[in-house]
Amino acid sequence: MLAGVVRFPPEFAARYRAKGYWEDRSLRDTFNELFARHADRIAVIDQDQAVTYGQIDQRSTRLALNLLDEGLKPLDRVVVQLPNVIEFVYLYFALQKIGCIPIMALPTHRFREMSQFVELSGALACATPDTTKDFDYRDILRRIRPGSKTLRLGIILGDAPQGYLSLTELIERPSKRSLKELRSITIDPEDPAAFQLSGGTTGIPKLIPRSHNDYIYNSKMAALVTGVGPERVMLSVLPLAHNLPLACPGLQGYFLHGAKVVLGNSTRGEDIFALIERHRASHMAVVPALLIRLINDPSIAKYDLASMRVIQSGGQRLQPEVRRRTKELIPSVFVQENFGMAEGMLMFIRRDDPEDVRMETVGRPVSPDDEVRLVDDDDNEVAAGEVGELLARGPYTLRGYFGVPDYNARAFTTDGFYRSGDLMRRHPSGNYMVEGRKKDLINRGGEKISAEEIENLILTHPAVQNVACVPMPDPVLGERMCAYVILRREKNLTLAELVAFLMNEEIAKHKLPERLEIVDEFPLSPFGKVSKKDLTERITLVLRDEGKIC
Repeated sequence: MLAGVVRFPPEFAARYRAKGYWEDRSLRDTFNELFARHADRIAVIDQDQAVTYGQIDQRSTRLALNLLDEGLKPLDRVVVQLPNVIEFVYLYFALQKIGCIPIMALPTHRFREMSQFVELSGALACATPDTTKDFDYRDILRRIRPGSKTLRLGIILGDAPQGYLSLTELIERPSKRSLKELRSITIDPEDPAAFQLSGGTTGIPKLIPRSHNDYIYNSKMAALVTGVGPERVMLSVLPLAHNLPLACPGLQGYFLHGAKVVLGNSTRGEDIFALIERHRASHMAVVPALLIRLINDPSIAKYDLASMRVIQSGGQRLQPEVRRRTKELIPSVFVQENFGMAEGMLMFIRRDDPEDVRMETVGRPVSPDDEVRLVDDDDNEVAAGEVGELLARGPYTLRGYFGVPDYNARAFTTDGFYRSGDLMRRHPSGNYMVEGRKKDLINRGGEKISAEEIENLILTHPAVQNVACVPMPDPVLGERMCAYVILRREKNLTLAELVAFLMNEEIAKHKLPERLEIVDEFPLSPFGKVSKKDLTERITLVLRDEGKIC
């Protein structure tokens, strides 16, 4: 077991094995078998390239052997920052064949986040594109590598400068190594198959270990409740590294059934509609902001979308009117809301839920052994129908973040329940309703942003005396960030100036505040803390007066 990973307690592991949830098989062994079984079936379509399961197996095996040549070994960590391209698939499964652990970074992450991922994980390698649009990812690696104690390999998709490895060449190059070397590698199914990322509330990202046992079960159960089968076609337009498009059921869940995955890198309505029509896509995962944009795109009427069966919506609450309008425009589709977290717990609406339950709730857990508590500030369970913080425990919910025992002592109860920070209410049907958040996060279109992280950066601006970042309501994204700032005497600051300052800190663009409010003082709670609730209510009233929200 990798040092810093928190194991499931033996009595729980025994229970999950006895009930068949955990099969004690690695992702490598599970998918090697499926690659062979479905060798001639199309697995992935990337633009005009159709790749079979057999070809994925061959190319990921060749890549794995060449990565062994470069010195990678089981349990080494590799930061993977690739867009939705077939090379992502090859690399993900090549790392599984070695027993390496990918850290699932996003294309939007920049130097600040990537350097944190490398340091926290002790990563030996990073895999990135060369450039996209106006950004050069190679520059990130050039700057991280000299100061890192562990980062040795830079793997580039595209133009690899001297001293870096070409991902394309590693995939295509014949290897001198024997397949026996891969087959001889022992992988503990309780070791991490991947590290997902959590923003946390401290401003420092947390690494979420997803074990082989729990991640396979996670994908199987999600595939079961979303109706995945061998003839289904998933269109993947959200970043593949995200937990939802990777494993809920995502790439893993569709591969488990020998189904087809179509990769898309555009979120433009016409591009998505054209892919659905061309490939007869049946399933797609979205965040509400994307779905709202799609159903308001006038070009939707020009395309045949009758193949669509399920649109999964996750990341934030989906308003009933959006579901109704989607159903009107695409009568064949079931809009299936789900609530989930990279840490584990998944809830899904079911097809047989009554109409009012489908409209009002985010579903119920996918596993019979998912345990849910709703508690007050003293960890007492709230009365039926009352709002409480969601605590979760189960066969695919983590027991601790990687390498942060002090933080884990606060983030988990003594009996192993994860404190999600989400406020929920149990519906009489047994489903759950989201009522807000306890943690200091802004949920911008499904991306969780730590208010503290951005506040700490803003406080370094020479004009700023104090700052409080709060969510403000938005009809499309759900929430955007508003920065309330107290200025130093005789100083001035505009939003454009603040954004330019933060861009120099090299953070992902979605973390930038989108409104600046200058104030003389902050409202305080009875305990003397800044009352962010009052600030959110204040900006909500302002937006309503401006006619920007209803």
